[in-house]
Parts: sequence; C-alpha cells; structure tokens
Amino acid sequence: MSHAPLRLFLAQYDLCVGDVDGNTSRVLEASERGAASGADIVLLPELALAGYPPEDLLFHSGFRRQVQAAVRRLCDRKPGVDVVVGYPEYQGSEIFNSAALIRGGRVYANHRKQALPNYRVFDEKRYFTAGQAPTLVDVKGARVALLVCEDVWTPEPARAARAAGAEALLVINASPFQMNKQREREAVAAARVADTGLPLVYLNLIGGQDELVFDGNSFVMAANGAVTQRLPAWREAEAVVELARVDGRLVPVPGEVATELSEEASVYAALVLGVRDYVGKHRFPGVVMGLSGGVDSALTLAIAVDALGADRVHAVMMPSRYTSQMSLDDARAEADLLGVKYSVISIEGMFDATLGALTGEFAGRKPDITEENIQSRCRGVLLMGISNKTGSMLLTTGNKSEMAVGYATLYGDMAGGFAPIKDCSKLMVYRLSKYRNGLSAAIPPRVIDRPPSAELRDDQKDTDSLPPYEVLDPILEAFIEEDLSVDDIVARGFERATVGRVLEMVKRCEYKRRQAPPGIRISGRAFGRDWRYPITSGYRSR
Repeated sequence: MSHAPLRLFLAQYDLCVGDVDGNTSRVLEASERGAASGADIVLLPELALAGYPPEDLLFHSGFRRQVQAAVRRLCDRKPGVDVVVGYPEYQGSEIFNSAALIRGGRVYANHRKQALPNYRVFDEKRYFTAGQAPTLVDVKGARVALLVCEDVWTPEPARAARAAGAEALLVINASPFQMNKQREREAVAAARVADTGLPLVYLNLIGGQDELVFDGNSFVMAANGAVTQRLPAWREAEAVVELARVDGRLVPVPGEVATELSEEASVYAALVLGVRDYVGKHRFPGVVMGLSGGVDSALTLAIAVDALGADRVHAVMMPSRYTSQMSLDDARAEADLLGVKYSVISIEGMFDATLGALTGEFAGRKPDITEENIQSRCRGVLLMGISNKTGSMLLTTGNKSEMAVGYATLYGDMAGGFAPIKDCSKLMVYRLSKYRNGLSAAIPPRVIDRPPSAELRDDQKDTDSLPPYEVLDPILEAFIEEDLSVDDIVARGFERATVGRVLEMVKRCEYKRRQAPPGIRISGRAFGRDWRYPITSGYRSR
C-alpha cells in the first residue's frame, strides 16, 4: 500500500442551471487543472453538469439527452485523473441525484444520493429517487466514500459508509446560504466525524440562482472535529487537499483556513453575488432603478454598483409635489458618491393627468391611499419604459418588512425584474448600510438617520401606518421564520393588539407577494419558494 498522501483538487465553481455544455467545459477545465496540480481525484459540486437546482428541467427530454451526452463527453476525454462530478442520472422513468467517479474513460463508480431534502427551499422528492447503499472506491490505496449533500445531514449514510470500510468521507454539495449557515454546516459535519471517526471533505457550490445564492465556504474536517482547511466564501476557488496516512489512518494535512465573515459582511456579499449572477446569467447589459433619497434605494444602489460596476447602473429620481429637498439632495449625493448615470424625471405631469382622467370617478370622494398608489405607479411606468427601451433590467428596492405587511404598491414600486433586498428586514437594511459605509462612503449618514418615509403625502412617516421597525421586525421574524402564534409572540412582551394587527396584515397581503419579483434569500424563510401560504383563507391568527 502506498504511503504517499492522497491529493484531492477541490473546484468551488459558479455553474449555471441548464447550461449543460458550459458546465461540462468547466468540469473539463477543473480536470485539467487538477491533473496539472498532481491531484489523484478532482471534486466538483452537486449536480454540476445540470446546475442546481434544475427543477422541472429534469423532466424535459432534451435536457435528459444533453446530460447523457455530457457524461459521454467527460468519459471520452480521459483526463488522466479521477473526477467526481454531480449529475442527474436517468434510469428508465427514475432520476437519481448522483455523483459519478469517472476513471479510465468510464463511470467507474456511481453514488446515488440517499437522503433527499424536502423542506424549505428543497423539493427533491418531486424529482429524484433515493439511493439505497453507500458507495466506496479505492483511490491510491485509500478507501473513500462518496456522499451528496443531505447525506451528511442525517447519520445513516455516513455510518453505512464507515461500516463498509470507508477511511474518509468525500461530500459534494449545493448548500444555499442563509445567515449563520456555515456554522450549522460545520456543526453537522462535526457530528458525522464524531460518529464515524473519519475525516470529511466538504465541497460546496458558489454563485446565484434565482432566489438562492451559494456561498462556497468548502472545508476539510479532521476526525477530531477540527477544521483543517477552508476555502474563501463568495468567490470561485480551487485548492489542493492532502490526506496523509498516519498510523494506518487518513489524516488531513493542515492548509489555509479562510476567515469567517461577520453576519453583515456575509449578507452583503450574498446580495452582491446574487445581483451579479442574476444580471450576468440573463445577459442584461445593466440595470435601472428608482432612487428616492431613502435608505432602501440607497443600499440597493450600492449593491448594484458593487455587483456590476457604476457604468452599468442607471439611477432615476422621480420627484413629486411631496418630495422633500432633502430627498432630492441626498439622491444626488448618492449617485455622485457611486458615480452612476443619474436622471431626474418629474411625475407631476403624469400624476395630474391621471387625476384629471379620474375626476368623474373620484367625484365626492376624499383623497386617500389611492392617490399615493397612483404616484408610485407613475414611477413604475417611467422605470419600465426605460427598462424596455434600453434592455436594462429594473431593480426594485423594497425590503422584507414592507413586503410582509403590504407596504408596497402593486405595479408601482413592486414593478421590476429582481428585488435585491426583498429578504432583508428594515433593521437589517440599516445594519447593511452602516456596514457598506464602513468600506467606503456610499450613503449619506442622514439617509440612515432620518425617519423613513414614502413621501406620498404631506409630512408622511412610515410609523403613520406601521409600528416602529424595532417592534415590527421581531414580530415578523417570530411569525415568518418560527411560525409562532399571536399568543406565543405576545408572551415575548409585545402588545396583543399590535401582534394581531401585524399578522393580519401579513395574511391579507399574500396576493401582492405572489406577484412580486424574485429576490435573494438570506434568512431562514424568505417570501418565495419556501413560503407557501394560501391567498384565500378563513384562518384567523390568535
């Protein structure tokens, strides 16, 4: 038996759902780079050939043929190094989420994912059949087990691999980001290595895919639970990992351990990468967005510039009779600080014309929220017009607190193609704004400090319609992420009337959220793929 270290090449790559040819080329690139590094085995992420999650593309016959052709293409190239790549394996009417080890021009070993997640954003039982057995392969005299993502979140697959004689666990993943997710991953990995006494290599995906964003953060863990190597978060990375044989056991050779980021740094990086990949993978030339002088649009502007560059961002201020001079000045300052194209287009003419057209219909009725919504929709028309004419995608600027309680206008400020801060509470918006200013000046301090206002009527404040965000956001988090009842939330010290009112607002506005653009998921439960409340419901919160 050889006593030279087992060398693994980790390819933490950003892959694109549905681009089977492009993804296959990236796999071949990794294979060549891994072989050049002297690696014995190259690892790529879960479902690397298809991209993750491929969803109903899996059912399309043309997609199936492309995946099968990609596997043949990889086998034909014979890169001279073992390659572990995730792919959808088709077997008659069944589909498996599999990891193929390609060696010598053929699929030498094939592991079918045993644990299929079907909660929150995951819906794998809709598509895949679960595998039933561990998969072990000899590589350079070492007996290693192949596992796929959720296989390490339950104990049985790792235990079965250990019982079959595995000396190390190699896990390929597409684990999406949410706050504090890396600590959770490493805690789960620590439980597996403690249970099996085996070292674990965890390779994760990087990149944005619709609402999901993948942070990388791949790592190696020794049998004692120590992280011996960690790849950086939020960017593509490659690394060579060595497993040395010491006293008959495989032991990771310590490598570089990337520093854990703060919560604000991680969330901000998630938003930047999510915007960059959404715009880039759709091949939009740039983005356009409304700039109001408020904190939400200011933060969205900074994210867009950091994601795409100032030359691909167009900010538009659309004042009305209610827009303050402070907002005009601050919006201009934000655009100047970040160096973006900046336009000012008044909505007064559109607003007056609309009210004039509706004079007969509104006769005898006092002004109310209707006139506020008309202003927002005038702005939506202008922004969508610019988007259509230039091809730039429209970013919306609403936050999670607003989306939860319906403090947003359908076909107005909700109109757009992507919502970067859709899953950020208002309090998180303030935290991220301060964090971004700590990197370089981007948002005038008084934009963060001033009371928030939609400026759709005289002297308007958000607190005219909503509880203070210091009260609103914890109530929303308790309901949305923890599924707590009114009684449960009141027990935390909140007034019953306020809790009941907030929860009814959330329930009443589900129809709006169904029509909102997608946005980046950063919490444990975001509006979108992991929020499935009925629009029509007789349930009363209590």
